[in-house]
Amino acid sequence: MKVKSFLKYCLIALLIFACKEDAKEDTLKVAETEFDYNVEQFADVKILRYKIPGWEKLSLKEQKLVYYLTEAGLAGRDIMWDQNYRHNLKIRRALENVYTQYTGDKTTDDWNNFEVYLKRVWFSNGIHHHYSNDKLKPDFSKDYLNELFIATNTKLDGEAFDVIFNDKDSKKVNQAKGVDNVALSAVNFYGPNVTTEDVINFYKAKKSPDPKRPLSFGLNSQLVKENGVLNERVYKLDGLYGEAIEEIIKWLGKAREVAENDAQGEALDLLIKYYMTGDLQTWDDYNVAWTKATEGNVDYINSFIEVYNDPIGYRGSYETIVQINDFDMSQKMAVLSENAQWFEDNSPLMEEHKKKNVVGVTYKVVTVAGEAGDASPSTPIGVNLPNANWIRKEVGSKSVSLGNIIEAYNNAGSTGRLKEFVHDEEELELEETYGQLADKLHTALHEVIGHASGQLNPGVGETKETLKNYASTLEEGRADLVGLYYLYDSKLQELGLVEDWKKVGMAAYDGYIRNGLMTQLIRLNLGDDVEEAHMRNRQWVSAWVYEQGKEDNIIEKVTRDGKTYFNINDYDKLHDLFGQLLRETQRIKSEGDYKAVEALVEGYGVKVDQDLHAEILERNKQFTSAPYSGFVNPVLVPETNDAGEITAIKVTQPKGFPEQMLEYSKKYSHLPDVN
Repeated sequence: MKVKSFLKYCLIALLIFACKEDAKEDTLKVAETEFDYNVEQFADVKILRYKIPGWEKLSLKEQKLVYYLTEAGLAGRDIMWDQNYRHNLKIRRALENVYTQYTGDKTTDDWNNFEVYLKRVWFSNGIHHHYSNDKLKPDFSKDYLNELFIATNTKLDGEAFDVIFNDKDSKKVNQAKGVDNVALSAVNFYGPNVTTEDVINFYKAKKSPDPKRPLSFGLNSQLVKENGVLNERVYKLDGLYGEAIEEIIKWLGKAREVAENDAQGEALDLLIKYYMTGDLQTWDDYNVAWTKATEGNVDYINSFIEVYNDPIGYRGSYETIVQINDFDMSQKMAVLSENAQWFEDNSPLMEEHKKKNVVGVTYKVVTVAGEAGDASPSTPIGVNLPNANWIRKEVGSKSVSLGNIIEAYNNAGSTGRLKEFVHDEEELELEETYGQLADKLHTALHEVIGHASGQLNPGVGETKETLKNYASTLEEGRADLVGLYYLYDSKLQELGLVEDWKKVGMAAYDGYIRNGLMTQLIRLNLGDDVEEAHMRNRQWVSAWVYEQGKEDNIIEKVTRDGKTYFNINDYDKLHDLFGQLLRETQRIKSEGDYKAVEALVEGYGVKVDQDLHAEILERNKQFTSAPYSGFVNPVLVPETNDAGEITAIKVTQPKGFPEQMLEYSKKYSHLPDVN
């Protein structure tokens, strides 16, 4: 599970090491004191860059491991594009050919609009918005694009051309109630004539060898219907995406040669075997080995993992993150892992839903060295894996906070929006003084305690089966609630994590309610419903406690000078409400209560107050900073001797966003247009 950042311009200030960057002809050299985190801004997106602090403290062998793992991740980059939509690769390559070959007038509005559209496509890994899932709309005409194609001898025919401008495949992931979510989602996990009923019935018939350790059916395949018969196209060396997987395996093999220890090496062996065979038992074996491999300075996430892009939560998106351990911050936060059982024992869950033995929850703050697939350019700030409930219960999980990503957010933002939407000076002061720490702790509690908490009732199936299209938002909201419940608890001060638990908790509650009920709405177009899983969970959590607390005026809706604010009048009672909702969400998950989750999400998490939304959008117009942020990756450049052996690896920064996207397309295009 992963936590996406939202308006995290008051994020965590983390301790970092010095970082040296060498000047290259095709890179920017930025002095340490002058490092510019901002790259460029277009449409609703801001592009940032990040450092890799502590790089020079790694041995050459460790640097090689990071380099090989990063190359393995980038080798599969095009998989994510094809997973997102069947025409994405063909469209991207056509647009890139125009961008690099066109020699006509580049001062016109049409050309500027073409550039912006291409950058949005790059950022979203396809023609659908990375967050809203709506198809991106070009601000140039079909005729103009044809002119560009003729001028650059570019070919893009038929449906792939028409879909840029028409209403077909308008939603990458459609989770609306009362429709066929699979059939109406453009995501390329399913054939064009596959329905939700088809998917559910197909996997209902599959049985795991060990029912107590269910396999992740559907995670690594595309489901298609051929002559009326459903068939899985498995992602593996001799299967779907085999050309890219061959490259991934090559680089993972190099990484295996420089593994830090036996446990890490054995996990890499299993990951390679999984890519070769597509065997789901091997996937589970790998996840067990990977979870147990906790020693060393380098770690990684690699494969088909998160299921948010599947409207009914079966299929995993390709994703990689390569990480270097930040030992100082990890040691500070390890106290949460060490006390995981206390948090479970003292939670407001029903006794039968509590784990009697919370095992193996490791938490680290890490430095990102490279990302690809679903993690790039838009990245999470925290990750908790593996996702299989039985592995979490029997073996444990790894939770990480991406420290240098958060540090980049901290240094790239402003406080303008904050001042506009806080209710009063007290709320502003709390946020400015304690907000960064509150955010850090909420991420940690969400990942370490939240996702590891609770258990399913005996005989209840996996949440993707019982809660279906609501499984992801329920799980993210449940983990959020665990964090919210304990953020306002003296235990945090007892553990030495805060100096004033009450003020940290107050800042956390202010920020969550402000975001859930107001500021996240700047990401939506007026009239839209909330559809993204994390955004839904923030709204249904906030709206539920607001509604339940109305009688006691726990959260007060204030109108002043024509502007709306939400003011928390009683933090103690709000804490109790968060506990009540946590208890109920765990009950829903433990019992697989579909009707209850449907009522919760549809009743509180989907519909938007249109008058309030219009007001929020109007108030936000004064701010030029884009609501979404993403990153270019540092470039790792190996230096070799006459024998071709790597003698050093230098960290450089790309010139800009288009330059990196074009370089990636040139170097890592391992798939054909149609797969």
